[in-house]
Amino acid sequence: MPATDAESHAGTRPHAHAGHEGHTGHGGHDHGGHDGHAGHDAHAGHDPEMFRRRFWLSLLLTIPLVVTSEMVMDWFGYSLDFPGREALGPVLGSIVFWWGGWPFLAGGVAEVRDRRPGMMLLITLAIVVAYAASLATSLDAFDLEFWWELAALVTIMLLGHWQEMTAIMQAQGALSALAALLPDEAERLDEAGEPQTVSLADLRVGDVVLVRPGARVPADGRVAEGETELDESMITGESRPVTRGPGDRVVAGTVSTDSAIRVRVEAVGDDTTLAGIQRLVAEAQASGSRAQALADRFAALLFYVALAAGIVTFLVWWALGNVDDAVVRTVTVLVIACPHALGLAIPLVISLSTAVAAQAGILVKDRLALERMRTVDAVLFDKTGTLTR
Repeated sequence: MPATDAESHAGTRPHAHAGHEGHTGHGGHDHGGHDGHAGHDAHAGHDPEMFRRRFWLSLLLTIPLVVTSEMVMDWFGYSLDFPGREALGPVLGSIVFWWGGWPFLAGGVAEVRDRRPGMMLLITLAIVVAYAASLATSLDAFDLEFWWELAALVTIMLLGHWQEMTAIMQAQGALSALAALLPDEAERLDEAGEPQTVSLADLRVGDVVLVRPGARVPADGRVAEGETELDESMITGESRPVTRGPGDRVVAGTVSTDSAIRVRVEAVGDDTTLAGIQRLVAEAQASGSRAQALADRFAALLFYVALAAGIVTFLVWWALGNVDDAVVRTVTVLVIACPHALGLAIPLVISLSTAVAAQAGILVKDRLALERMRTVDAVLFDKTGTLTR
């Protein structure tokens, strides 16, 4: 079944995949990153804390802009007038635009450089046009003002991207929980058979390591001497320990429950089972769903449609003989063309769904599989011993 076909790739059940994405500290193979969303993830790799700080400051600056806006005051029938009120827009609006909107400006420039217009470029287009129009109005060039709309747009987008980055980080944290259980060091036997403590990075294929009772196997290999019961639940999901003796294969991270064994290392670093699981997780996080792909294509198309609509609007109103009206309506079209819902909903839903699944011990190996799950009528499990109820 495609939606749950994680097991065939690593010899483990899907639950085992949920805990190993953070294996970077032991294998030196950090796949990191969620930049598989072409057209949207120009902010990939950003810290959620960065978006959080920008959101809260932008929100604090947006509130006075909204409260003192002529349009808002007309809507609610109140009036505010105090020295310096007219300077609030240019000052606070510029701070929100340059500081709060910087991630989107940088993302839009990156999409232009890559010749792949998308969501970030649409947001950039909207806030740049709103800023330029508002600044021109403050200089008495036009009679239109978008300061509060500009600030609100930047703030809303920062909120959405903060939540998206938080969801992604939560997914990474859930997937790294079991990998953190790997030992930082191993007891490698020297030529005299004496154990020497070394880091995992120093292990090589052919080394023999001592695994004491209660300790974890530091690398993939085979039992060279001794017999023990291994707790392999972190890999197989089986709660009952299994007996492993000379010649049997063991996997890094499993626990020797009752006896000491000597293990000859057969795989280290990127060649281990956990590294393979990590690659699967990285591929899953980088894969785009059909909805995401559709949103990216639509964002690219909408960019050109918005530009064309803005040009047509300007030419038509200019032909009617009113340049000021032409500018006002052109700016309005370009600002409204920014797809708030599209820019927030699809990537946020995808990130949250995969994060919630990861926290429940389920790796969605391919996000297309997540969409196909709505058509699934039956689920097949090939390990009856795993199912306890």
